[in-house]
Amino acid sequence: MGKRCSLVFFYLAIFIAFDPAHAAQNETTSEKQKSLVRKSSVARPAGPYSWKTNIVTTIFWVGEQPGGHNLVPNHTSAWDKQWSKSYGGFDDPDPGHRHHYLPVKFTPRQNPFYCALPYNDKAYTGHRPEAPKIVPWFKDAYRGPAVSTCKDRWVAIRKGDRVVYAQWEDAGPFRTDHWQYVFGDERPKPSLNGGAGLDVSPAVRDYLGLKQTDVTDWRFVDFSEVARGPWSTLGENNTFVINGRKKSVKLAEGPRRKKQGVISR
Repeated sequence: MGKRCSLVFFYLAIFIAFDPAHAAQNETTSEKQKSLVRKSSVARPAGPYSWKTNIVTTIFWVGEQPGGHNLVPNHTSAWDKQWSKSYGGFDDPDPGHRHHYLPVKFTPRQNPFYCALPYNDKAYTGHRPEAPKIVPWFKDAYRGPAVSTCKDRWVAIRKGDRVVYAQWEDAGPFRTDHWQYVFGDERPKPSLNGGAGLDVSPAVRDYLGLKQTDVTDWRFVDFSEVARGPWSTLGENNTFVINGRKKSVKLAEGPRRKKQGVISR
């Protein structure tokens, strides 16, 4: 009896294993699981370095006076109370007063390729409480409570098939607290300037051929991703310039050390 029962269960197991309906059910379940995986992958939020696409973009400049939708003068920035002085003067946006992406009256002391995004990581003292959690590079860039971790960060800005690189130098347009857009998945909020989520300098405008109000894509980039171009030549805040000076100092120190070594012997 025991052997017959064993045989019955054995053949029953074989029947179930090879039953077409059972196999189809397993296949359906597998496809459902794959579908859920695919949906989950699509639903994942964009990373901090993903492109923000179709962003209304406006033009601003160092030394801009209040007027129209610009409610405050741009003599100062969110991180520099003497921005015009640090820059070297008025970054005249008039194309007739510019040459090779620069104002004709002076050579800027900071990178003329700059931009503003609607977030400021600094509070009146120290940093905003959310900043260490939402700024991806906060830990690496932290230099004390008085220093912004966002200032001078590199941003890639795209219009059509052209890409320009600029440094983040101010907070705006309009808002300084919209981290859910700058570092997350939200879209810019409606505002007086059509819901702009990016301000760019005249140099960026000229390189991309933008109108006063236009639409671009942008994303954060690590410095290692920044290609050389007209944005890599000027500015005391420019990473290319800073690194070039460090390299020159090292090259100059090499022969000096060697000479001192010869004398000491």
